[in-house]
Amino acid sequence: MNEKTYKVMAGAGAGNIALGIIVLATGVVAGVILIINGARLLKGKSELLF
Repeated sequence: MNEKTYKVMAGAGAGNIALGIIVLATGVVAGVILIINGARLLKGKSELLF
């Protein structure tokens, strides 16, 4: 009985770690994209204002 509980808990822990890594990577990529787009807007600011 204890072994089955351990296996279930280990699987849940591994899934949580994998999901955490995916969320972290997605956040980093989104942050980089936002910074690049912001830099492009600042670079082209003089052309946007009349």
